Amino acid sequence: MTRKTDLILAIDQGTTGSTAVVVDAEGNPRGRANVEFPQHFPQPGWVEHEPQDIWGSVLHAIGLALERAGAKGSDVVAIGITNQRETTLVWDRKTGEPIHRAIVWQDRRTAEQCAALRARGAEPMVRAKTGLVLDPYFSGTKIAWLLDGVPGARARAVAGDLAFGTVETYLVHRLTGGAAHVTDVTNASRTLLLDLATLSWDDEMLELLGVPRVMLPRVVGCAEEVGRTRGVPGLPDGIVIAGMAGDQQAALFGQTCFGIGDVKCTYGTGAFVLMNVGSTPVASRHGLLTTAAWKLREGDAPVYALEGSAFIAGAAVQWLRDGLGIIGSASEVEALARSVPDTGGVAFVPALVGLGAPYWDADARGLICGITRGTTRAHLARATIDAIAQQTADLVEAMNADAGSPAADQARGGARSMKRMRVDGGASANGLLLELQASYAGVLVERPKDIETTARGAAMLAALGAGFASDVEALRGWSKPDVAVQPGLDAARVEAARAAWRLAVARARSSIAGG
Repeated sequence: MTRKTDLILAIDQGTTGSTAVVVDAEGNPRGRANVEFPQHFPQPGWVEHEPQDIWGSVLHAIGLALERAGAKGSDVVAIGITNQRETTLVWDRKTGEPIHRAIVWQDRRTAEQCAALRARGAEPMVRAKTGLVLDPYFSGTKIAWLLDGVPGARARAVAGDLAFGTVETYLVHRLTGGAAHVTDVTNASRTLLLDLATLSWDDEMLELLGVPRVMLPRVVGCAEEVGRTRGVPGLPDGIVIAGMAGDQQAALFGQTCFGIGDVKCTYGTGAFVLMNVGSTPVASRHGLLTTAAWKLREGDAPVYALEGSAFIAGAAVQWLRDGLGIIGSASEVEALARSVPDTGGVAFVPALVGLGAPYWDADARGLICGITRGTTRAHLARATIDAIAQQTADLVEAMNADAGSPAADQARGGARSMKRMRVDGGASANGLLLELQASYAGVLVERPKDIETTARGAAMLAALGAGFASDVEALRGWSKPDVAVQPGLDAARVEAARAAWRLAVARARSSIAGG
């Protein structure tokens, strides 16, 4: 039995910071806090995090969220976790000490390894087994780099002395005092090591990438008890950890996209469009990925999704602030962008870490073109917002194209194109972005009142896992649309903008060759 005073703690561990949200038994937020932590860029294309910075930011955020909720750690009865996916950690099983900084999902250091595997003809097998492509984005090649790049690591891994985990695995390890080594199906499906049909580790992929099975965590459901707290500052021992999902799957769940054909886009560091395709995986023919959306408990049927990922979205605004210094805070960008009627002919392709779906071009580099002496920082701000909407429109176009396959067409009830997209994440507070997004993608854009959907999804999964909710239908009231934006630009203006964007992308993709 749960009480109205019982609270759920949702941990949303992201790329640039960690968020903790305290919610009550009805899903109402009671307290929230975000704590940023440093990013490390040792070489061009390399992105790393200090594991202790991740853990420290989580503890700090939990303490602040509880304080703002007027609650104590003893009021928390369940924990849900959502996380930046694909970011890779390896640590010593006995000491818990990482052997290296975490290699972040944006990191491109294994591009040559991926190219070599493609040259060997491995891509079709990888796609068939994992639903993914051979790209540095995913965890598998990062693990191999750590084992070969850190002296003695491979021998230690083969001996069973090292443990691999993505961020949720590392957090559960820390929250349970080292007692649990687990990953949920959604994060496991992003490693290049999981058979998507069986949701189990695949020996052929392990051999291909050179990853010893002994270092892998146990694969579990998204809404079941996986461990209990032990020795965590600010929290009592024994709190059940009952929900886990990667950030994009948690957002899909948090937006109550429980039906086949339901779609969401999260604007975070990157932009991620996911569509629920039901209990049968749908292969993409247009550069998207097939991924596990969730599997709640042992014995439940899995749910799959098509996914399109743009690597840089909100991070482009952060770059305007931190890299160029043309804004003082991210919240300034909309007003600055609205001070001009359009981009003034400027196009910005934010391929700062290569291009993700549907291009999968690790060698593409960021590009700003169309600059004249009349270009101002306002035009750059507007071009940045425009780029986020344009990239997402590329993903929507690919998803609509995939609807032409018999499997996807059946999954979406015969619909030939997307009609509605639910949005969330920090940049979804930007009204100009939503206006451009609706027009470029040709869809109704809906935004909930609470845009922290990833944390809400983690809390909802924990509510199921801890018995706060009986089934998914009992959770529908946790998320309701608050803003709806229809396409507003005329067709000619949209087509001109899309044509200019495609030309800019082509230039960004040829920039390494001097094009």
